[in-house]
Amino acid sequence: MNLTMLLDMAVEGFPKRVVVGRSKGGLTAMQLRDSAAVGAALIRDSGAAAVVFLDVNGPAFPVALFAAARAGVPLVPLNYRLGERQLRELLAHHPKALAIAAPEQLELLDRSGVHARTAEEWLAATRSEAAVHIPDDDSEAPAVVIYTSGTTSAPKGVLLRHHHLVSYVLGSVEFASAAPEDAALMSVPPYHIAAVANVITNLYAGRRCIVLERFTPGEWVGLARDEAVTNAMVVPTMLARIVEQEGDRSVPTLRTLAYGGAPMPSAVIERALRLWPDVGFVNAYGLTETSSTIAVLAPEDHREALASADPAVRARLSSVGRVVPAIELEIRDTEGRAVGPGVTGRICVRGEQVSAEYAGAGRSVDNRGFFDTRDQGHVDGDGYLFIGGRIDDTIIRGGENIAPAEIEDVLMRHPAVLDAAVVGVPDDEWGQRIEAAVVVRAEPAAGVEELRGHVRAALRSSKTPDRIVCWDELPRTPTGKLLRREVAGRLKSPDEPAR
Repeated sequence: MNLTMLLDMAVEGFPKRVVVGRSKGGLTAMQLRDSAAVGAALIRDSGAAAVVFLDVNGPAFPVALFAAARAGVPLVPLNYRLGERQLRELLAHHPKALAIAAPEQLELLDRSGVHARTAEEWLAATRSEAAVHIPDDDSEAPAVVIYTSGTTSAPKGVLLRHHHLVSYVLGSVEFASAAPEDAALMSVPPYHIAAVANVITNLYAGRRCIVLERFTPGEWVGLARDEAVTNAMVVPTMLARIVEQEGDRSVPTLRTLAYGGAPMPSAVIERALRLWPDVGFVNAYGLTETSSTIAVLAPEDHREALASADPAVRARLSSVGRVVPAIELEIRDTEGRAVGPGVTGRICVRGEQVSAEYAGAGRSVDNRGFFDTRDQGHVDGDGYLFIGGRIDDTIIRGGENIAPAEIEDVLMRHPAVLDAAVVGVPDDEWGQRIEAAVVVRAEPAAGVEELRGHVRAALRSSKTPDRIVCWDELPRTPTGKLLRREVAGRLKSPDEPAR
């Protein structure tokens, strides 16, 4: 139950198939294993206790992932966009690390006492004659440590052991199920759980995995065409930019497009479904602590919801689908009791792929092994899971709990709105008042009173924003997560003009 087992199976099943990189010059399964074996020897010889990856995604990342696994140390991908102070704080947790980094990060790593190679140097060094080493098959050993984005608190290092990741793969993917020509396009950075999940699931399926290092809509469409991409994964903000761009957005070979990482506005997915009527869309919901996906809205669910006149079926397009078979889910009230269909509560899960473990802090589960995701949501009568946002994001206005995501979705349905964020701001009378920041198109130009009326007509007056302001863009992480603390802080600022 070690990640190296997945790579060994790939070599046994399709040794000469290109599994990483472009169709010309990519790594075959055999070459990936050989490079990982050499990389493992380099790691062991260095005495490193971890491998820090501090660069954009690319072929060096899967080589580092499997080399670290073979060497018996965790891979620690860090956000290369962080400032020096934040990076130094995270590096201090891994004092005996070997780093693979972008050239511009080498000086910082040197000042931090961390030995580093560039990604190019790392790949070149691992292309020598393969080292012979039989790794320990330790399923309990740490495989990766991924730091949370810290949108509501300081980043925490989520520790995923080998058996968590392997359990996720075995429960999600059929071995060697991809055709030789299949290719997957990944557009997420290496410090996101989806990057790790895409590497190991596509390898196990036998599907070539390509990375777009820096996303733009035009580059994404062009690469998808050039590499005859059949499968792709994006975050919602990426899909919104793709469907918004002008010109030809056709990708003739594309069969499946998965999305996740943040809430998907209904207006965006509806437009994408109409843009690519022959593509199967998959909404994948999961967390770093759960080794990625725990619920899926399948392609047939998307199409049925889009075509249905039944409001209950139509609403499924805003859900994350049904929980995967390997996961047990409970929706719990504030007293910790399980509630039935239609009742909103805290989403709690358990299963072999659920780590819920933080480096240096142990596991965060109850006495039955359930992990509280801190997401709130409900399950309908047919088993579809609807996410209501983070518990910490809930607005309490006059004693009423209000989910910002519900209001944001309504705002996004207005034809003038490109993006929206709703937060609670302290108020002497109501406890919190509802305020919103929106990004609007140049045409048509919607006045804020029109937008408030749009929300009031769809919901009710108590959920209508007390104030709406227009910004050029909203603060988001590269994976599309809204930085609500920044939104709330700016809205509370006396320098922010009222509208």
